[in-house]
Amino acid sequence: MKKWLQLSFTLLIAISLMVACSSQEETENADNLDQAESQNEAGAEQEESAEEEAPFPVTVTDALDNEIMIEAKPERIVSLIPSNTEIAFALGMGEEVVGVTEFDNYPEEALEKEKIGGIEINLEKIISLQPDLVLAHESTAVSSKESLDQLKEAGLTVLFVNDATSFEDVYRSIELIGEATGTSDKAAEIVTSMKEEIEKVKDIAASIPETDRKKVFIEVGAEPEIYTTGTNTFMHEMLEVISAVNIAGDLEGWQPITEEAIVEKNPDVIITTYGYYTPNAAEQVLAREGWSQVTAIQSKQVIDVHSDLVARSGPRLIEGVKELAKAVYPDVFKDI
Repeated sequence: MKKWLQLSFTLLIAISLMVACSSQEETENADNLDQAESQNEAGAEQEESAEEEAPFPVTVTDALDNEIMIEAKPERIVSLIPSNTEIAFALGMGEEVVGVTEFDNYPEEALEKEKIGGIEINLEKIISLQPDLVLAHESTAVSSKESLDQLKEAGLTVLFVNDATSFEDVYRSIELIGEATGTSDKAAEIVTSMKEEIEKVKDIAASIPETDRKKVFIEVGAEPEIYTTGTNTFMHEMLEVISAVNIAGDLEGWQPITEEAIVEKNPDVIITTYGYYTPNAAEQVLAREGWSQVTAIQSKQVIDVHSDLVARSGPRLIEGVKELAKAVYPDVFKDI
């Protein structure tokens, strides 16, 4: 019996030691597995972060079908037109913008940037700012070809953004600049938001009976000739979005129009878009001789909307749509 008890006790100790060793081994294996998983997760996060922060070098195709190689995320940007400046700021690249035109007034931070000229750009100033990306516009490829060629010869990367004639063009401009600056995700977010807001306006506008749709004349300039917006312009598209009729819909693009033609077409509402720059713009239209029989004049439905909101092909264009909607149909869009 004594020997059996000793043997049993010895076996119990052996089993206890085996269990303890096994438990310790399992704990160590679990710890090692957790550590490995943590390292893998950290590595994945670092890799994902690196991909988000550094999608460069990247090749983009600009509005002139030029393939532009951008080696690294731009750190110094010069913008040659206000709409491109607004897009860059909306993409979170405001600090990188080092030069803008004299016409750039939004956001407020743009006012503090170095000025590189107005209609005529200052080549020496641009080059002195040492930008690694110059945001030009499709139309400047012709009007300022010599100057832009000199910028390229100086080794600067010049990206041409399209002249937007539709909302789709505006979306492409935002996406292009987003791709060139490594902010494609933010660009997609902005475009998606704009599309959603446009659909909201369309949904409200769909409630307007066709018989109640207003005839609208948009006056985009009055000196020396009166200019308006025809088809193939985003202003015309704005009127379609809000279920209004453009009386200049028989014209294409930005066109001059005679006073006689305006009076004959007899708009219900007249929109001016230059009051920000011309004092009392609406009052001047109301006082025009020979317009007294026009419905918009008789009902005093001459409203000025902020030019920059309806004329700049950038993210704020949706604000312009809403301002136009409230001007033409104040009761329908009062809560927008």
